[in-house]
Amino acid sequence: MSQDQAADIAHGATVDVGDATTRFLLYGLLPGWFVPGLADWAMHRRTRIEDTAGTKESLIHSLMMAEVGLPIALTLRYEVNPLLLSVQLGAAAVHEATALWDVRTAVHSDREVKPLEQHIHSFLESLPFGGLASLMCLHADQVRSLLRGGRGDPDAWRLVPRRRPLSAGYLAGIGLAIGACVLLPYGEELMRCRRAARAEKRRARAHRRVLRRVKGS
Repeated sequence: MSQDQAADIAHGATVDVGDATTRFLLYGLLPGWFVPGLADWAMHRRTRIEDTAGTKESLIHSLMMAEVGLPIALTLRYEVNPLLLSVQLGAAAVHEATALWDVRTAVHSDREVKPLEQHIHSFLESLPFGGLASLMCLHADQVRSLLRGGRGDPDAWRLVPRRRPLSAGYLAGIGLAIGACVLLPYGEELMRCRRAARAEKRRARAHRRVLRRVKGS
């Protein structure tokens, strides 16, 4: 918020709520999403996911990131319309179901899901709904169009490039942040789990060879 806008508020002038909400989504909620994501990765590492739930849970994490990442990528490049809202709503529902699968997998594997990690999950689950609710408020006309099945809107069910594209600098910054805060740590987690799984298989084969020798002697 600029000093002029702050002065306007102090004198009772109104500020465009739509612009303020858009700035919050672009420069507040979306970048802030990386913080609980990194914290969750740190909890997985601390509880040695590679020795418990292993590759299965790590792949579920990758699936959840794809479920969130696809609608975000589309929203950054295309206009919000009934098609995009449908993708966002569907992805939010699927992400919630996958989150339940994720926790169930961790618990059944004997990986300890500590209270702090559960609290981190509450942020990761609520942020998509917060962002989606804000978008739906910003684009109430498109919500009404979705409820009518897009009747009368020739662009309702196709991807329409943004009329006011986001700057290349912003998109590049978000891309770098995704790489540094999502792809690198969770890629490292998956590689760590796969290495542990291969090592476990080697140990199991060596153990079976020893048993065969003992039985044969």
